[in-house]
Amino acid sequence: MKKILTLALMAMIALSASAANKKEAAKNANKPVFTTIKENPITSVKDQNRSGTCWDYSTLSFFECEILKATGKTYDLCESFVANKTYMERAIQVVRYHGDCQFAQGGSAEDVLQTLKTYGICPEDAMPFPGSLYGDSLNNFNEFFGVLEPYVAAIAKSDAKKISNAWKNGMQGILDAYLGKCPEKFTYEGKEYTPKSFMASLGINLDDYVSITSYTHHPFYTTFAVEVQDNWRFPQSYNVPMDEMMQIIDNAVENGYTVAWGGDVSEEGFTRQGLAYAINTKAALSLAGSDMAKWLKLDKQKKTNIIDSIGCIVPEITPTQEMRQERFDNWELTDDHGMLIYGIAKDQNGKEYYMVKNSWGETGEYKGTWYMTKAFIAANTMDFLINKNAIPAEIRKKLGI
Repeated sequence: MKKILTLALMAMIALSASAANKKEAAKNANKPVFTTIKENPITSVKDQNRSGTCWDYSTLSFFECEILKATGKTYDLCESFVANKTYMERAIQVVRYHGDCQFAQGGSAEDVLQTLKTYGICPEDAMPFPGSLYGDSLNNFNEFFGVLEPYVAAIAKSDAKKISNAWKNGMQGILDAYLGKCPEKFTYEGKEYTPKSFMASLGINLDDYVSITSYTHHPFYTTFAVEVQDNWRFPQSYNVPMDEMMQIIDNAVENGYTVAWGGDVSEEGFTRQGLAYAINTKAALSLAGSDMAKWLKLDKQKKTNIIDSIGCIVPEITPTQEMRQERFDNWELTDDHGMLIYGIAKDQNGKEYYMVKNSWGETGEYKGTWYMTKAFIAANTMDFLINKNAIPAEIRKKLGI
């Protein structure tokens, strides 16, 4: 009898396991399976942690890849150096405008490029490790900016008829306390450098880099400063039609270049597990057995769960130039994250994705890489920094570069 009961119990466990496996298989039936088409070498994945410095991490990662492509050498460049220099320059601008512009953690690829041109750069270990000066293991800007923002505001909004330069000393002291003091000299691989001489030794030409965008409120094949707050330096971007913007990205990746991408990841199709789709919500709801009224009542996590269950067969919109412009003008298309495009892959249905390096550590399903469909990138790109030699010759001719 005992033997029979044991066998029955084992049978029940087996049936339960089989049912669970079938349920899991059904759940994962639409999980994308990727085949790499083109993958360019990149440097290690970093973690910006609780800091608004994606612009810093993504663009330095881009320049690390440019150096790797040009010289074959791998470098780990210092984000804290760039942040220290950039926040001081941004504060000076805010004070000049008497506070009538934004002082914030965010920035653009131009901030990194201008820092490299003006001040040079140092390797990561020439400054304190991020977070270490205030007892953390990674960046945490909560206290830092809690001190820094009111300091800048107090100067910028002062009622004084004249201010002295002394405020800059206080500002620099705060920056150095939380980020570390930028070195005037340091030793790297047995040789002494200044930040400028180190930059000069890296084997790239900083005049080779241009910004690309695509909007209709300025003429194509001209330049303009994209009107977002973190473009506080007013850098000029070359304006091209959307299809040519995408051609530039494809041409770059296919020819061994990476792209310092800036755009919108606040969309529901951008998941924390490493995927990004330009979801056609109405069509997706019919697949999920839901409707718009129900969808609007769901929290973001439940919406993400529905998207994950649909997986790689999720229907996508077909982005258009008009759609990009409308979403930019009505504040839907925002400039909220910087990442590094470095490859192209396809899923089991033949849909193509860009392989994109993030700066949130080795998180998500793909250990710090996001697979973002071409439709998502076309719809959500604000602008990107690229080596001008990665642009197709016929487009370069139209741009005069």
